[in-house]
Amino acid sequence: MLVGLNVIHDEKYQEYRKAMRPILSQFDGDFGYDFKIAEVLLSETSDTINRVLTINFPDIKTKDAFFSNSEYLKVKEQFFEHSVESTTLISSYEKNA
Repeated sequence: MLVGLNVIHDEKYQEYRKAMRPILSQFDGDFGYDFKIAEVLLSETSDTINRVLTINFPDIKTKDAFFSNSEYLKVKEQFFEHSVESTTLISSYEKNA
């Protein structure tokens, strides 16, 4: 998944990443790239984007299980919702076997 975020509180977002990382690992997920963006030249959304990242899972079923996991949802509520103003799914694909 290629995701754009508007991070409004860097420190709290870093706490989110630290807290969710062990849960992400349990689902064989990982981050591939992570960029802080200074300027967006073209966008298909009116949401501000200042961070772009890739997050990878072995398959869609695992991705869905991660994002609905109760422990992850607690971390998301505690940190993500207070540090990120908007999320834009830029692209998503499934690798062929």
